[in-house]
Amino acid sequence: MKKSFIPTVSLVLLSAGLALAGDKMPLKTTLPDALFVGTPVPISVPNLEPKLKKFPDFEVPVGTVNLAKGKKVTASDSDPVVGTLDLVTDGDKAGDEGSWVELGQGKQWVQIDLAQAANIYAVVVWHYHSQERVYRDVVVQVSDDPTFSKDVTTIYDNSASGKNQPYIESYFGKLMDAKGVKGRYVRLYSNGNTTNKMNHYIEVEVWGKPAA
Repeated sequence: MKKSFIPTVSLVLLSAGLALAGDKMPLKTTLPDALFVGTPVPISVPNLEPKLKKFPDFEVPVGTVNLAKGKKVTASDSDPVVGTLDLVTDGDKAGDEGSWVELGQGKQWVQIDLAQAANIYAVVVWHYHSQERVYRDVVVQVSDDPTFSKDVTTIYDNSASGKNQPYIESYFGKLMDAKGVKGRYVRLYSNGNTTNKMNHYIEVEVWGKPAA
């Protein structure tokens, strides 16, 4: 009787443990207020994603948090035109002046050091949302190499060679599925936008858990 009972209990505990390990929760971030100012600029970009009507429903493992909050940010443009790089991870998502950093013309990037390797499930970015515009050649990559010269995983790419569609900026930001990729550094590229040639970042969130 005992021989049959012990395995049964073990199986129950194992099943419960697996269920717990697989538990998910909705990714819930605080959205900024909608803000639209200035004269709209016509957007002529093919193959645009449909406009978002709400923040996407997206599940992440229980215990997932925004690992980017307050973390160090570096960039290809070390002397931003407007603002400072710490604005990228300061938690302020407002769309008004003083909440974003502006990098120079052409292809630029910002990079977040998570301070340790992590399993990353989603990246959410707000480039600029006080005006509808499309940022060109948006690419997001993850690596354990701070120079991004090896072991690089691309989680999003809407450049001409990428598989993702361009999108119109809004106060919902853009949620990108990172599929649990492991890495310490997150780098985000852009190449100007449909209003001007500059590159902007209001906030970047990296949702994940420190790697075991």
